[in-house]
Amino acid sequence: MGIELQSHHEDGPSEEPISRWLVDTPVPPSMWQELAGYIRKNVLSKKDNRRNKTKSSSSNPVYSCLKSLFPILIWGRQYKLNLFKKDLMAGLTLASLCIPQSIGYANLAGLDPEYGLYTSVVPPLIYSTMGSSRELAIGPVAVVSLLLSSMVRDLQDPVTDPIAYRKIVFTVTFFAGAFQAIFGLFRLGFLVDFLSHAALVGFMAGAAIVIGLQQLKGLFGLSHFTNKTDIVSVLSSVFHSLHHPWQPLNFVIGSSFLIFILLARFLGKRNKKLFWIPAMAPLISVVLATLIVYLTNAETRGVKIVKHIKPGFNQPSVNQLQFSSPHLGQIVKIGLISAIIALTEAIAVGRSFATIKGYRLDGNKEMMAMGFMNIAGSFTSCYVATGSFSRTAVNFSAGCETVVSNIVMAITVMISLEVLTRFLYFTPTAILASIILSALPGLIDISGALHIWKLDKLDFLVLAAAFFGVLFASVEIGLLLAVGISFTRIVLSSIRPNIEALGRLSKTDIFGDINQYPMATKTPGLLTLRISSPLLCFANANFIRDRILNSVREVEEEDNEQEVPKDKVLQVLILDMSCVMGIDTSGVVALEELHKELASNDIRLVIASPRWRILHKLKRAKLEEKVKEENIFMTVGEAVDIHVRARSTSHDLC
Repeated sequence: MGIELQSHHEDGPSEEPISRWLVDTPVPPSMWQELAGYIRKNVLSKKDNRRNKTKSSSSNPVYSCLKSLFPILIWGRQYKLNLFKKDLMAGLTLASLCIPQSIGYANLAGLDPEYGLYTSVVPPLIYSTMGSSRELAIGPVAVVSLLLSSMVRDLQDPVTDPIAYRKIVFTVTFFAGAFQAIFGLFRLGFLVDFLSHAALVGFMAGAAIVIGLQQLKGLFGLSHFTNKTDIVSVLSSVFHSLHHPWQPLNFVIGSSFLIFILLARFLGKRNKKLFWIPAMAPLISVVLATLIVYLTNAETRGVKIVKHIKPGFNQPSVNQLQFSSPHLGQIVKIGLISAIIALTEAIAVGRSFATIKGYRLDGNKEMMAMGFMNIAGSFTSCYVATGSFSRTAVNFSAGCETVVSNIVMAITVMISLEVLTRFLYFTPTAILASIILSALPGLIDISGALHIWKLDKLDFLVLAAAFFGVLFASVEIGLLLAVGISFTRIVLSSIRPNIEALGRLSKTDIFGDINQYPMATKTPGLLTLRISSPLLCFANANFIRDRILNSVREVEEEDNEQEVPKDKVLQVLILDMSCVMGIDTSGVVALEELHKELASNDIRLVIASPRWRILHKLKRAKLEEKVKEENIFMTVGEAVDIHVRARSTSHDLC
């Protein structure tokens, strides 16, 4: 006698509400309703304002809005003198490291030295009023400097026309800031996550090596050097340059002070109380090297020097932005890449130190702050600024309490622009190369790479792609390879998902993958499969249908070989759809075809745990009428229990 599943309605009053809860769910919100709700909740929400409102500000919505944009208006009220003492010392220590690094990074970016100092003035001042991190040190960084020089150089050579090159850099900075502000305004921080942790580790390591190779020009005092960034071109350029006359004094000065800086860093790591030694070492190196060159007239013996640094504060650059440039599309693309790289580094650094201090970093506020500071920077002769790991570590070690340390640093750099630029005329370029080289080991995370290798080999493939792409091709290709492999991995897992056979764990109502839980038991006459994919769509619908039918055929063949009794042959397929979050037309068609194929073999299709939107799509396609409402269950356990009960009742009747 055939086994029939009893209707939910006939199993007793206790089970009726469960079936009605599932089948009679309301219509889910449409895409437009969800979009409007997202904007209302995340963009137009007044939650933060309500949380921070006081009696004095409740009647002043403008002030409430300003407080949400400028956190300094909140914490500034409680700022005290004892905090300023700590921030002052931290800011001065930070400036001592920032000044030589900024000059070196400007050189790396293909700009005159003063533009690196400019970038350490306006962006930190803007960030200090809008940022939510207390420790993050803002300014130029090596990776972004390399990114700009390698990509903008394809549009304009900084040697042949430095003014045109500088204008493009300012325009890139504007678009980078605009993208960052948009990300923060519309809560689009997930875009930053396109660069996975593995991709970032590989990219940083590759960029560090490329940056180090670029510094060979300054370290050896070479005149003939390639503009390309790949390792083959750079090493070839170094090899050919050694055949030209060169002065070894550049190498002696650079390598000597590089050893001094590394020894200072070693002492700082051995004794945390001596943090100021590695922080002051770059500035001490610049001062001593400059004095040596000045007193010995070493520039007449072939030592290359920085020469003229334009004194004075930041110059306006609004009129230099190139919005009508024939390269505007390329400029926007470089701005987008720079925005994502800068945000990723800053937020990663900021969150790590916020965790140590025990407070939460607001990612959206960080994006807004980064965006506005770079937009303001593009108007004041700055290039793309972000949070620096090395300077943030120094700021943290120096005992900073708030972003006032950034303000102190910016003011110190402003004074230096007015007072010290004449002294820096005799600074050897080799010392700038050694300062940049000393900062590169912090970008190479060998332990992180080994951890990724042990944890996930595919993630390590992404890391390797970013690393070798940057090293042997370009920064852009390295990033594209890393993102491309990451997306390929996601696509493959989506279009070729697993179909898991489930069994019940003894004495529980839990159903698990029988490959993971070999002790799980199957129910005779019943096959339970779970679709391990968040989407049932055009990309995987046919594959999933075929995999399900193949699983059914395998069970039928086993039943035939083992001569299973008729009442225990496969009669019901339970499809667990708890993992499926979305379905399209192709997915619905695949389910319809699956239902027909199973029905032709006298196998009943049962759907368990369908999500809200899945069930709504099935209703609109009228598939739930074909499958029948009594074959749609809240859980797999409920479906199995009903089947067992129906078979037991049928057996008693026989």
